[in-house]
Amino acid sequence: MHKQFTPSFCKIRIFRIVTGQETVFLAISKSISLTALKTLYLIRHGKSSWAFDLKDHDRPLGKRGRKDVIKMGAYLKENEAIPEVLISSTASRAFYTALFFCDQMKIDEGRIRLSQDLFHAGPAQIIHEIRKAPKCNTLAVFGHNPGFTLAVNALTNTNLDNLPTCGVFGISFDIDRWSEVKEGSGKKLFYYYPKGL
Repeated sequence: MHKQFTPSFCKIRIFRIVTGQETVFLAISKSISLTALKTLYLIRHGKSSWAFDLKDHDRPLGKRGRKDVIKMGAYLKENEAIPEVLISSTASRAFYTALFFCDQMKIDEGRIRLSQDLFHAGPAQIIHEIRKAPKCNTLAVFGHNPGFTLAVNALTNTNLDNLPTCGVFGISFDIDRWSEVKEGSGKKLFYYYPKGL
């Protein structure tokens, strides 16, 4: 289990209170944050279905995909920060992955923003979409491989071979605004995927 933390200094003011023969020390602290941490979840869509004669963009989640999305959404809710903003590819399998995550994490689906540009986007386009994100501390982005695996590696300088369907890669950034995200600026927080839970 990985938890986000923000380093801080504490200024402590000590007050001495004398009551009879007892001396009571009252400490009042004020925490001052040193850094502004942003947290990103890169989430690949759940396993899709090939049972229907549809365009690639319109293929829905399959049975396994629906099961995995519910599992992963519930796990994130119990173990990680709830995203304030979600951005999803317009592809059906990515959009419904975001919707199922919202259900499990008790998030208003109105927080989802759709981006046609995330459909089979490469790492440069994915990072561009992240940089355009609205003000928030925790952001979830839903999309596709191979772009998402490549984006994970570009942002964190890791060597992930493959982000599996419904895999979630958590990244922290020591930045004030999403527009400051750049390659190599992120640090791995966690990496979850259905078969690993």
